[in-house]
Amino acid sequence: MEQHKRTVTCGSLTAENAGQKVVLNGWVHRHRDHGGVLFLNIRDRYGITQVLVGENADSHLRTTAESLKFEYCVAVYGTVHLRPDAMVNPDMPTGAIEVQAERIEILSTCETLPFMIEEKAATNEDLRLKYRYLDLRTDGMQKKIALRSQVMFRIREYLTKGGFLEIETPTMIRSTPEGARDFLVPSRIHPGNFYALPQSPQLFKQILMVSGFDKYFQLAHCFRDEDARGDRQPEHTQIDIEMSFVDQEDVFALIEGLFGHIFRTTLGVDLDSVFLRLSYDEAMDRFGSDKPDLRYDLELQNGAFMADMSDFQVFKQAIADGGAIRALVVPGCADYSRKQISDLEDTAKIYKAKGLAWLKVVEPGTGIDGSALDGGIGKFFSGNSQEILSRLGAKTGDLVLFVADTRAIANTALGSVRSRLGKDLNLAKPGTFKFAWIIDFPLFEWNEDEEKWDAAHHMFTMPQARFLDTMEQNPGLVKGNLYDLVCNGYEMASGSIRIHDPAIQKRIFSIVGFPEEEAQKRFGFLLDAFRYGPPPHGGIAPGLDRLLMVMTGESTIREVMAFPKNSVGVSPMDDSPSPVDEQQLKELGLSLLSTNDQH
Repeated sequence: MEQHKRTVTCGSLTAENAGQKVVLNGWVHRHRDHGGVLFLNIRDRYGITQVLVGENADSHLRTTAESLKFEYCVAVYGTVHLRPDAMVNPDMPTGAIEVQAERIEILSTCETLPFMIEEKAATNEDLRLKYRYLDLRTDGMQKKIALRSQVMFRIREYLTKGGFLEIETPTMIRSTPEGARDFLVPSRIHPGNFYALPQSPQLFKQILMVSGFDKYFQLAHCFRDEDARGDRQPEHTQIDIEMSFVDQEDVFALIEGLFGHIFRTTLGVDLDSVFLRLSYDEAMDRFGSDKPDLRYDLELQNGAFMADMSDFQVFKQAIADGGAIRALVVPGCADYSRKQISDLEDTAKIYKAKGLAWLKVVEPGTGIDGSALDGGIGKFFSGNSQEILSRLGAKTGDLVLFVADTRAIANTALGSVRSRLGKDLNLAKPGTFKFAWIIDFPLFEWNEDEEKWDAAHHMFTMPQARFLDTMEQNPGLVKGNLYDLVCNGYEMASGSIRIHDPAIQKRIFSIVGFPEEEAQKRFGFLLDAFRYGPPPHGGIAPGLDRLLMVMTGESTIREVMAFPKNSVGVSPMDDSPSPVDEQQLKELGLSLLSTNDQH
């Protein structure tokens, strides 16, 4: 081994190393024959170095060099030389030098590749995941996994300096469903009983507060048996944080400092020292989303004033029913075709809108009845064109879109159109990060199917103090001390100030119709701990994978995880999930139902 052990990496050599004897270890990235002179690009995770096998090389060296194929793993012995001026590559850190080979050893060979290492864009994702060990060799994946490591280090650095203790919580716990299905682990020693993999360390980190550890964090692995999508996986990592004797502003200040440290030290990006605060209601009214992308200004507006301007019944009926008319002015898009507008309408209908009304702003005098409005519902409002344009701030060349429905549907449906337009029109500047806190969430939400109140977040969130005396009278008005951190259209973190008063906890259980005996059965160990002097406490849990996805500009967390599952929760590389043999099931006291039995 010592004979071919590397002395330098493939990204470290510069002009200052000229004349030095070196040993490189790496993979053959490129292989070129220039009329008797062979050029090899040797790659490791630090970079690429060009290797030269000259015309005067001995026959053994030349034969070896000519036999090399893509991704052979090799050791190269040679001397560093300056490249001729005409061959200097300023785009490569090692572009000023090359290594003149004196000996090459093949450490291992490589079969025909299923895809070229640097051609990610042209490769099917399942193929990339099947050969993930090859995909991870690509420059893009190497950089993203390295960034992940750097971010994890910076998290630990910042929180540890802030007095936080990193404490591990169990990976096998009691099943306490928290919204998604639990992954269950059967116990061989205790037949018929199961552990669950934690959806989060929520209950344990609260117990740590009872235990006197006032500043806790953990890079926690979490497991949820739910359908996969771009920013979700069956398993993920969250930056789990809990603190005692704090309020909401203390949590905000911590995360603003932590994220500022992460972005500054890993990307060289300075974030705002204090993030924007938006109430849930304001976010929905202005952007139609509780995780708005704030990198562009496109905002929803109130179009209720238009209901009395004409006999357009859709608008009149929406207001008469206590609903809303929401408007969206899209600058410079009056040239949108009917098909493009129809596609936007399909987007709105996904979110229960009955339709998408529209009109175009044209040169005054050239529209319907000599107005500045044309197309769609313009004919109903041509007599009021100037007032409408003035109140909505619309100008010639703009497209104006409307949804009239309940306030919730109008906001959400038009918000989805806003999000689509942001992507279609490339309104968001790449490489920018716009963070905001969404606050004042409703504590309860009405479950129409079961005709009962549910906890909007979870049952352990503290109501805001101003609602404590009247909470039972109208649960729908109650706001909670819970908050989300959003960035670029994604929820980055969710957290809350927790209930530490058993009397308030009982009232919450009562409002959501959760029997005390059921609460004791599911969460008894937490409730029991709260009998022994629990401190006021609160926390938050940013998603590490989603944070990295946003930092790298990717659209799926699979791109920032070393070994993710695919879009249907399968790992093509190791073929998991997979069947197990009958003996394993027998040891666990389990038997499988047939497909027919399951139905």
